[in-house]
Amino acid sequence: MEFTLTNLDATSARLVVKVVEADYAAQVEKTLKNFRQKANIPGFRPGMVPMGLVKKQYGTAVKAEEINKVLQQKVFEYIKENKVDMLGEPLPSAEQQSELDFVNGTEFTFEFDIALAPKFDASLSAADSLPYYRIQPTDEMIDSQVQSYAQRCGEYKQVESFENGDMLKGHLVEVAEGGVDVREAVLMPSYMKNEDQKALFAGAKVDDVVTFNPFTAYDGSEAELASLLKVEKDQVAAHNGDFTLTITEITRFVASEINQNVFDAAFGKDVVTNEADFRAKIAEQFEARFEVESDYKLLLDVRSYLKNRVGKLEFPEALLRRIMELNHEGNEPVKDEDFTKSLDELAWHLIKEQLAKQFEVKIDDNDVLAVAKAATRDQFAQYGMANIPEDLLENYAREMLKQDRTREALITRAVDVKLIAAIKGAITLNEERVSVEDFNKKVSEND
Repeated sequence: MEFTLTNLDATSARLVVKVVEADYAAQVEKTLKNFRQKANIPGFRPGMVPMGLVKKQYGTAVKAEEINKVLQQKVFEYIKENKVDMLGEPLPSAEQQSELDFVNGTEFTFEFDIALAPKFDASLSAADSLPYYRIQPTDEMIDSQVQSYAQRCGEYKQVESFENGDMLKGHLVEVAEGGVDVREAVLMPSYMKNEDQKALFAGAKVDDVVTFNPFTAYDGSEAELASLLKVEKDQVAAHNGDFTLTITEITRFVASEINQNVFDAAFGKDVVTNEADFRAKIAEQFEARFEVESDYKLLLDVRSYLKNRVGKLEFPEALLRRIMELNHEGNEPVKDEDFTKSLDELAWHLIKEQLAKQFEVKIDDNDVLAVAKAATRDQFAQYGMANIPEDLLENYAREMLKQDRTREALITRAVDVKLIAAIKGAITLNEERVSVEDFNKKVSEND
């Protein structure tokens, strides 16, 4: 097999491959022998079909298939061995000179168009200086998180006077004669949809009798009324009048005081022992979570910085359009707007590849699992759950990795995590402490 690679210009090349009979004959013969062993042709026992008949019936198709197989294998071997820096895959040339005669021919010439990656330098060093924004949590954010932890350690208590959010228990009786009578009715006026009905319970006390209309209060909701009145849904409409509730019990959920129980529930036993350290630990949590955002902003700034430095990269646009359209569902033409965005993303992808090579960034399954666990930990943290057992985190993370699209995203994220760490260690960072609001404004500047 002979290869001839010719650079057409700085962005594309033509690969001409000459295939001779010696390149494929042995494999064609082997495949036809296998066909002969398996062929089921009337009038012949299995394995006894004459080879001439097998070649006549299957020879051309097998020949074409085996040539294609060896061609693909050898082309990619050639590209790898000769370190051809290629974008996408080789495409059969749009100018292929003639139809290939697989019936009578023994030598074949194939031509491929190759998109070449542009040459540029995107390396980074301490001479490169970029801002790094450290986001500071506000007192309000810390206060809110403190209250969230206190709520999680709270408890239900019996009280004498009703406040919004309390749960009422009592004897519920329909005013109409022979109406519904529920001895142990339970309701929360805060869930009522009608504000006037809800207001009837303001300041109510144990043993008070409150007259209200459940049908109006719950806006005729069959599910809620059937549950409250203990009737079937199709009977709800028949009980649309007033009811009395004799209150026997008022229950209120009361957040815990900020004490050692709250500290231990949030961060583990005796990790924190006073409120000042508790608030400081929460601030650390926020800052650690925000560091992911700070790193993301740094990567955006690196992208802008390097794109400006390397300038507009030159691509073989016509050839790349062909590649994209072949990968498009239905081979539909690529819109100009989408194509421009794709070129922009391709330029950044090539820059990132060069940086990854410079910093020797490599990832393995453990790196991907670590990123999945970090994502899981963040999800729990959003609900105030900080002290999650390691085995539970890992189980959740492994479930995430079973989804192909999620796994691909996490692999990309794992590369970015290592790349950002390498960049932070290589360039000069000008650290600046900013509020969440100011940080979001700075991120929007990258859009």
